[in-house]
Amino acid sequence: MGTRTVLITGGCLLMAYAVVGALTDSDLAPAGVLLFLAAVLVGHDVVWMAAVLTVGAALTRVPPRYRSTARIAAVTAAAVTVVGLPLALGFGRSADNPSVLPLPYGRNLVAVLLVIAGATLLAGVLPVRLRRTATDRKKSERPGGGGP
Repeated sequence: MGTRTVLITGGCLLMAYAVVGALTDSDLAPAGVLLFLAAVLVGHDVVWMAAVLTVGAALTRVPPRYRSTARIAAVTAAAVTVVGLPLALGFGRSADNPSVLPLPYGRNLVAVLLVIAGATLLAGVLPVRLRRTATDRKKSERPGGGGP
């Protein structure tokens, strides 16, 4: 049995378990569940996918030699932002308890994103400098002979 078959079967079993659990729950509010599902659908398909497609279209303008580095940086920055933005915005922070979220999350999120940008620049610039020194050598200095 292939990996895809196992994953599809497992996913279907988990969905069936969730549906049976929801239908047998006496506190189920169908309107609330439908509202939640609609919000998730809009959030994913309208907001998130539009952002992903926009960034993907912008990445096609990056020169091919830097494109994979730029993609890795974009995915990393997106993951860090999705995790860190709720804390930076202060969701869940109690006004009367300063120890709940005591750190400056906004400043720290910007710092991490700047580190990602710096590492991306280093990863893009360093190999180019190394490549230039290798191509500047004469043919006779290259390993494997001096040509025909």
